[in-house]
Amino acid sequence: MAHMKLTLYKYILHEIWPVFTASLIVFIFIVLAATMLNLSEWVVNHGVPLLGIAMIVLYLLPGLILFALPATVLMSVFVAFLRLSADNEIQAIKTSGIGLYQLLPPVVFVSGIAFLVACSISLVVAPLGNRSFKDLAFQLAYSKPDMGIRERIFCEPFQGVTFYVNHFSVRDKTMSDIFVVDRRDPSMTSSIVAKEGGIFVNPKSKRITIHFQDGIVFTTDKNLETARTIKFSTYDLSLGTEDLMPALSSRTPDPNEMFVQDLIQKLKTTPRNEARYNEMVMELMEKFSIPFAVFLMGMIGAPLGAQIRAGGRFAGIVISLLVFLVYYLFLAGMRGLRESGILSPYIGAWLPDLFLLASCVFLMKRAGEERSINLLNRILKVQEY
Repeated sequence: MAHMKLTLYKYILHEIWPVFTASLIVFIFIVLAATMLNLSEWVVNHGVPLLGIAMIVLYLLPGLILFALPATVLMSVFVAFLRLSADNEIQAIKTSGIGLYQLLPPVVFVSGIAFLVACSISLVVAPLGNRSFKDLAFQLAYSKPDMGIRERIFCEPFQGVTFYVNHFSVRDKTMSDIFVVDRRDPSMTSSIVAKEGGIFVNPKSKRITIHFQDGIVFTTDKNLETARTIKFSTYDLSLGTEDLMPALSSRTPDPNEMFVQDLIQKLKTTPRNEARYNEMVMELMEKFSIPFAVFLMGMIGAPLGAQIRAGGRFAGIVISLLVFLVYYLFLAGMRGLRESGILSPYIGAWLPDLFLLASCVFLMKRAGEERSINLLNRILKVQEY
């Protein structure tokens, strides 16, 4: 009997791993394809080297894998058990005296491996990747200071300096119909309106000069008590490295760049009423809640697939994606409530996992009682016809 179970476990694993591998590759490819559409603009318009793009993809890859793991492990287990159920193999196994619960060790093994991988990524690899990505982005921002400027959009590529340009030539680094607000000096604000302008970088002095032509400078003090207007034919605005991409140049680590010990240490010194405190708590909780969700997704796949006998693999893929979509929307909704302060970040991070746990217990109990999900089976049978 033990030998038969071992053979059965190997058979189930053989059903799970190919789907798991193929699903993970497809998920990563789809997300990467969407990311590359944005990164291609950096190459074409800003001349970012391909090696830099490759490094960016490498640094973002751990986060993409962590995002794809819940759907991948669910789909692989669900499709495997759906195939066994559709071919009446589960029924034959039960006839031989082996119940559904006795088929779970391979599922626990796969879900456990996925959980450990998710923990490794969440706790170690993803923070390293995010930190390296931000460092690389800072280097690119310094070497390509015009990357943050967009046509007909208010943007702040430099600390305290807001741009609005009607037309921007990436090749010549020239702008036309420009409106700039310089708030770097706390005692005054300068507003610049110019017909044309250009960006010039001096590598030796590490300074960036915005050269304006044919315009007006409006200068007001902090209390709006005095104002001054200057009409110019040429005007230069000088910027240094400290003005480049404020979130990057200051290198204050974002919560997703921090390890667990860093987050705990920062939480001790951050006031609870600050938004950053909630952000760090959310990041700390999700470092554990998301890997746990990966494990639960795998466990849900077994009873769900075993109770559906129609539709084939395509139905398995669709249902898996729907379950993942419900989980992801739930997760996004909880994040919104936590960010708004309506829900405690300590509780909100675990509510999606509690939803998955309740679903897992319900499906396991239903499968143990050999009660199928009639509504899904009816829908899938109608689709077959």
